[in-house]
Amino acid sequence: MPQSAEKVLDHAPLFREPEYRKMLAEKKRNFERPYPDRTVTDQREFTKTWHYREVNLAREALVVNPAKACQPLGAVFAAAGFERTMSFVHGSQGCVAYYRSHLSRHFKEPSSAVSSSMTEDAAVFGGLKNMVDGLANTYKLYDPKMIAVSTTCMAEVIGDDLHGFIENAKDEG
Repeated sequence: MPQSAEKVLDHAPLFREPEYRKMLAEKKRNFERPYPDRTVTDQREFTKTWHYREVNLAREALVVNPAKACQPLGAVFAAAGFERTMSFVHGSQGCVAYYRSHLSRHFKEPSSAVSSSMTEDAAVFGGLKNMVDGLANTYKLYDPKMIAVSTTCMAEVIGDDLHGFIENAKDEG
């Protein structure tokens, strides 16, 4: 495997390596039980028809999955679309573990994100130190081209100034 402590690859190039391609193909073949290509094509064409539109929009009730309405999760998802970008979430470690788990299940491959690991003391006194240390560690460990910074509900509720924190982190190197 091309991963080592000295050379940490981002998820995009890592999962293009031959051993990962083979592992993921085996996983798909053994566990996903995909539909035949013809069935998928037929369903795709059906979703373009007027009948499908009428049936689909004739709903009388709607159920919203709160996990899919989570704005911080959406920020991590958006950041995943940029090559060599590490998603840095200013908030608790548990929230980031949830985002990574949710996206890993959705994409059926590991999803990367780091956090400032705020705890109770950071919630009371502010999370500036956590953010500065976390950004420094992210640059050292992952060497990203870009870091996409977002917050969790905890950082928003206590009123951490994200822009100010980022400027302070830049000033500290």
